[in-house]
Amino acid sequence: MSKPNFQAMSQKDLHAYVLAHRDDQEAFYAYVDKLHAEANWVEMPPLQSLEDLENYPEFVERVRSSSQSGDNAI
Repeated sequence: MSKPNFQAMSQKDLHAYVLAHRDDQEAFYAYVDKLHAEANWVEMPPLQSLEDLENYPEFVERVRSSSQSGDNAI
């Protein structure tokens, strides 16, 4: 059986593949590389309390919008 073309897969498809094939290190590394290349995350320091989220409205809005769209591959 031949391996899929990981570079041609979307981030969401590759995420699903990695979850279904947890022993496939090549797929895992391709997924991590894709995450770094797309860089669609928000960096923030560790929170000391839940109230600290008030200091990051962009992050809160992004989480809300992604949960409403049903896209869990963040």
